[in-house]
Amino acid sequence: MPAPTAAEQRSRRRRTAGAPPSPWMMFLKGFFKHPVMVGAIASSSGTLVRHMLSRVDFNQCKLFVEYGPGVGTFTRILLDRLAPDATLVVIDTNPDFIDYLAQTIDDPRFFPVLGSAADVKQIVHDHGFEHADYIASGLPFSTLPAGVGDQIAKATREIIRPGGAFLVYQYNPKVKNFLTPHWEHIDHAMQLWNLPPAQLWWAWNK
Repeated sequence: MPAPTAAEQRSRRRRTAGAPPSPWMMFLKGFFKHPVMVGAIASSSGTLVRHMLSRVDFNQCKLFVEYGPGVGTFTRILLDRLAPDATLVVIDTNPDFIDYLAQTIDDPRFFPVLGSAADVKQIVHDHGFEHADYIASGLPFSTLPAGVGDQIAKATREIIRPGGAFLVYQYNPKVKNFLTPHWEHIDHAMQLWNLPPAQLWWAWNK
């Protein structure tokens, strides 16, 4: 008997897992279990996501990577924008979020990975790519364990292709301290219509 395809495996997980909880309940569960890793008490707004993605050239995007997808607010809007032949890889250390996304998103372009963003280079290569075109992150860099934020920033800079960008939305302006050692070209904006108001950064691999 041939091995089940990725789509068949996703369908089987949804059938056996039962009805998933609401996104809001999943987000609260993740926040109270791992507040340092989630970093906020509400998921990102659609307005924030659209603002972040406004500078992405989707015609030139074959691989998009997302760190810390949570309940998939950013993820679902991304899938609406990506081309039919593009790939989206999301990376999270929280198995509850990864299982939830695998159960609720049925898209052959979508690959949820349980792991650390510090290993992004290996994860990208494991999915058959040499580089990522864009990477987005909502990770709370300032509260990650010592050294991890710097490891993630360095690995991200090395895996993004020339002309691509690292898109970071965060609530603490100190996140720029993790970006400046690795990027010279950084754009910044504020998103006030978000809870809490967010800092937006685009770090470009010129």
